[in-house]
Amino acid sequence: MRVIGLAGWSGSGKTTLLAGLIPLLTGNGLRVSTIKHAHHAFDVDTPGKDSWTHRQAGASEVLVVSDTRWALMHELRGAPEPLLAELLGKLSPCDLVIVEGFKREPIPKMEIWRAVVGKPLLHPEDPHIELIATDDPCPLACIPVVPLSDLPALAAAVLAAARPISDAT
Repeated sequence: MRVIGLAGWSGSGKTTLLAGLIPLLTGNGLRVSTIKHAHHAFDVDTPGKDSWTHRQAGASEVLVVSDTRWALMHELRGAPEPLLAELLGKLSPCDLVIVEGFKREPIPKMEIWRAVVGKPLLHPEDPHIELIATDDPCPLACIPVVPLSDLPALAAAVLAAARPISDAT
């Protein structure tokens, strides 16, 4: 298993890019998993459903399964947020894990940058950013820049920059 992160400011297009990259990568026979960090409370369950009721009653974990999918919800209940290395260890084997968020983690990353967001580049301060995806002029870049609109080139760059998970844990 190999890993790469997508780093960028909010609104830069990380999720949109990921939604375009995954079909290209899986279309080439790769098994791709993702980890998404949220900076806010979120819920994947629906109030009133049995699984929601189990969690509200105090269950530490609730595993829901059907003939099409399964999902494991783990309540932290005041415990610290797990580290990325721990989360990577919870995934089933795959070819590539793409991490969205966790922008300060020491894993290889591709920065998604758009001038319209009005934020500076992250790469001068993060030695783990190996390339930049942007369609804007980026004269201050000291690393390779790949056009954000060129999904095949970005997919190839992601595969080239990804490193074994053992290097990230």
